[in-house]
Amino acid sequence: MHTSPEPAAQQPRFPFQETVEAEGHLIDSQILELVFDEVVQYGGRFEVEEFRIGRTNEEASYLRLRVATSTQDAMQRLLLNLSANGCYPVQGGDADLALVERDCCAPEDFYSSTNHRTLVRLQGEWVEVREQRMDALLVVREGTVYARRLRDLRAGDHVVVGLRGVRVIPGAKERDRHAFAFMSNGVSSERQVEMAVRQTAALMRHTRERGKDVVLVAGPVVVHTGGVEPVSRLIRAGLVQALLAGNALGVHDIEAALLGTSLGVRLQDGRLEEHGHRNHMRAINRIYHCGGIAGAVEQRVLTRGILYECVRHRVPYVLAGSLRDDGPLPDTITDMNQAQDLYAKHLRGAGMVLCLGSMLHSIAVGNMLPSWVKIVCVDINPAVATKISDRGTGQLLPVITDVGLFLDLLARHVDGPAPEQMALSEHDLSRSME
Repeated sequence: MHTSPEPAAQQPRFPFQETVEAEGHLIDSQILELVFDEVVQYGGRFEVEEFRIGRTNEEASYLRLRVATSTQDAMQRLLLNLSANGCYPVQGGDADLALVERDCCAPEDFYSSTNHRTLVRLQGEWVEVREQRMDALLVVREGTVYARRLRDLRAGDHVVVGLRGVRVIPGAKERDRHAFAFMSNGVSSERQVEMAVRQTAALMRHTRERGKDVVLVAGPVVVHTGGVEPVSRLIRAGLVQALLAGNALGVHDIEAALLGTSLGVRLQDGRLEEHGHRNHMRAINRIYHCGGIAGAVEQRVLTRGILYECVRHRVPYVLAGSLRDDGPLPDTITDMNQAQDLYAKHLRGAGMVLCLGSMLHSIAVGNMLPSWVKIVCVDINPAVATKISDRGTGQLLPVITDVGLFLDLLARHVDGPAPEQMALSEHDLSRSME
């Protein structure tokens, strides 16, 4: 039986078309699937014009795709999402720039960055963005492109607008399934902590061998769970180049060092100290009498603890304040913009970040980092790792366990040379750091 075609008015039309291309490990990193899903989500169509599969770990795959939508608005939104997955228009040309007329005021159609490696086309050449981070604007100055926050814009700056001439290179998932496979498949507590510890220790060593920094982001739970001495050992071993935390970590660390309690609870036996509720204020007061944390160390008032080791070994630390802080400590930075700037400064040389029991500060650090810097997040609460990952920090490696237990095991592994059976191979390490 012959079926007549639908009336022309009922047939979907896709008059808006664009050809995009992408390169990289498109299959291993599931980018190909994401690209197809994006087109379908916006009610569009796609046609694969060319696809070449990389045949080795180093060889990239190539995709050339024609996409079509029914409206111009749908096309623009589709291209925006495709760009985050590394697809860029073939006939893009140079990036469009617009002049900033007032401080902190960008043009309405400014380009907002991801945390992936990004290239901008200027005068026919692809220029890599410096200081890459998510949620930033791309500022062009004398042929160089910088990722800058909105508050850093100044009148006279030129910023990238629209999508033309911008290419995003998503991070590739390691093809070697043994490298960090223990925590590369989502958030779960059903993992061997011992394996996570020894591979984290190997990653820390390799980071230092590459001349990159290991940065610790720590919450007060480090003190509550007995992690002060293990962190102190990591600092003494030269495996910590910066400590980023809130006022609470500093207060509890110093209270423990001076009075043996944390929030009035004796660390030795877990019992409440009589009148211990005032101990954290006594600790803050003592530091003020010494003129600050460094002064307390110099005067031998503070003789142990995480901040003591930081001062003794010249490891920079940033204590960021918050609305709930008591005191705070004289070293605590209560200006949030200044604290954020200092966090970013100490993260620039990072090759690895170890986050320990702090949702707020871990999310903040994740927002500041490019996607090629690994983040190992240790927390007893799986929701912490999930929230950080949901914010776009795809390089997160979650370890769901007690922070104190993890640190104790980690310090044991890094105190001496790694046994042969515990060390990752050089190939595994190099792949995991890409």
